[in-house]
Amino acid sequence: MASFKTYIAESYNELVHKVSWPTWKELQSSAIVVLVSALLISLIVFVMDYIFGVQNMANGIFWKGMLGFIYKLIGS
Repeated sequence: MASFKTYIAESYNELVHKVSWPTWKELQSSAIVVLVSALLISLIVFVMDYIFGVQNMANGIFWKGMLGFIYKLIGS
């Protein structure tokens, strides 16, 4: 039990005195970078899904996207 108390005390000391926390401005800018990156990646995935779905329309199948293609592979 003493080692657990030591662990908690050292963890607290490290979080309070040794960790350099970001400022509010740095946190906001990092959050914006993450948001823009997530939107960009989701747009890329959507475009890829749309392109693969359009190829299926040429065979007389309605557009179901990549998920519909995967379900068709698993179901067949």
